[in-house]
Amino acid sequence: MKKIVFLLFFANLFAGSKEVPFTLEDRDRLIRIETELKNLREYVDKRFEQIDKRFEQIDKRFEQIERRFEQIERRFDQLTTLMLGIVAAFAGIVAVTIGFAIWDRRTALSPYLRRSREIEEREEILEKALKEFAKVEPKMSEILKKLGIL
Repeated sequence: MKKIVFLLFFANLFAGSKEVPFTLEDRDRLIRIETELKNLREYVDKRFEQIDKRFEQIDKRFEQIERRFEQIERRFDQLTTLMLGIVAAFAGIVAVTIGFAIWDRRTALSPYLRRSREIEEREEILEKALKEFAKVEPKMSEILKKLGIL
């Protein structure tokens, strides 16, 4: 009802009619409307302040969540670094083990290879000696032919 009166009042002002002096009742009504508008403005301001406070609380909460995500991200980086370290250590252990195995085989086989070369050299010398002796001794020549040496 008050809104209708207010609208009629403003409509009457802009309608172009001649000015009517305000009565006491009109002035009281205007004062009431002004106080109601003031109260409404104060109420709206308070509500906006409450909404602003809520937004500030939400912003603080988002900041907390953002900090938590940063902590989680740092932790993932630490875990990634740890995993890379473990993989590198494992690769190093494997490389050292393979290197040790190769070194061990080489050092274990080298005396046998040396001894094998010595035996082959002695065998060649003995074979030459037998062939030379077979030139002088016919029986030895026959034996060497049967064995397939000559």
